[in-house]
Amino acid sequence: MTEKKSFIRRRKKTLIFMAAVVVILAVVALNLRSQREKTVKVTVEKVKKQDLTSIVSASGEIKPKKNVNISAQVPGRIIKIAVEEGQEVKAGDFLLKLDSTQYEANADRDRSFIQAAQSDLIQAEARLLRDKSAYDRQQKLYEEQLISKDTLETVKLQYDVSQAQVSSIQFQIKQAEASLKSTLDNLNKTVFNSPINGMITSLKVEEGETAIIGTMNNPGTVLMTIADLSIMEVEVEVDETDVVGVKLGQEANVRVDAFPETVFRGKVTEIGSSALQKVTGGATTQEAKDFKVVVTLENPSQRLKPGLSASADIITAKKQGVAAIPISSLVLRDKPAAASAADKPDAKKEEEGVYIVEGGRVKFVPVEKGISGGMNMEITSGLKENQDIVTGPYAALRELKDGTLIKTEPKKETKTS
Repeated sequence: MTEKKSFIRRRKKTLIFMAAVVVILAVVALNLRSQREKTVKVTVEKVKKQDLTSIVSASGEIKPKKNVNISAQVPGRIIKIAVEEGQEVKAGDFLLKLDSTQYEANADRDRSFIQAAQSDLIQAEARLLRDKSAYDRQQKLYEEQLISKDTLETVKLQYDVSQAQVSSIQFQIKQAEASLKSTLDNLNKTVFNSPINGMITSLKVEEGETAIIGTMNNPGTVLMTIADLSIMEVEVEVDETDVVGVKLGQEANVRVDAFPETVFRGKVTEIGSSALQKVTGGATTQEAKDFKVVVTLENPSQRLKPGLSASADIITAKKQGVAAIPISSLVLRDKPAAASAADKPDAKKEEEGVYIVEGGRVKFVPVEKGISGGMNMEITSGLKENQDIVTGPYAALRELKDGTLIKTEPKKETKTS
């Protein structure tokens, strides 16, 4: 009996020893395996709630809302310029005068012709009255059968000729009056007055030069430009991928290169309905399309001048306290084969998401995006606040797969000068 108990005791000790050895070997094997498994160094951040502002940036130039080019409508030599570039003018102020000698002579000629034609008309009307009286007398005599029909027809013919002469002179007078009206209009076009209140922003001619009128292939001489600087705008070109988010009335921050320390406020007041056509070497290019967007400045500075280069940050959306992640953490990958097979034939074969960290390994999670703000992106579904996600580096994100073992390293801080 004693020997049997001793045997059982020895056997238990042996089993315990063997189990301990197995456990030790398993731990050693796991350690060796983990040492052999490749780890990827990554940076990790938590999903945090942030305030985001979505901005569309574009560049362009300052322009006045009212900008009038004064061009010649009749040819002529410039004999007087009454303004200077940079001078403020009011509507109706005298600006410039062309030589009007030829137009004054034409007007005098038309007036003389009208006077002469009116004298001829008086004589023709007198003859008409005489011939009408003669015709009336002959008509009565013919009715009394005192004259022949031939005699009556001769008088009637003279009466008709007199009527035609009166009508002809009347038409000549109307033609001369129309010519005089056209001549006086041309004469008035030799004097230029300001059509608006504003400033002379460009004066391109001098006294003695000849102004040329525009034709189909020649725009003619632009004598000067008057701009109303009380309302200033920024005309920018927005890319076709961004213009869909721009709406009328959205606020914008405008920076002018000439005043780098000043931020001007404005609102979107115009959005082009068609893309701007860019011509290179006489041919229209088919590259990326841009659309014209106009931002009207609020309380513009008097220091602003037309043509200054500017950039506008248009605020297209604002959200407060939303879950956001760095844009750099987003990954685009092919959908698994099983998921793709279940989709419709025309469904997208890619999905966008992030790698979350669980137990030292990563797992891909599809996400849905909201607005972007700066370097961050709103996530509307797929993540929870305070979840750990892989944010970089870019080379490491390309290598990651579900279950990849990672090693976290501190994020490198960017130095600001």
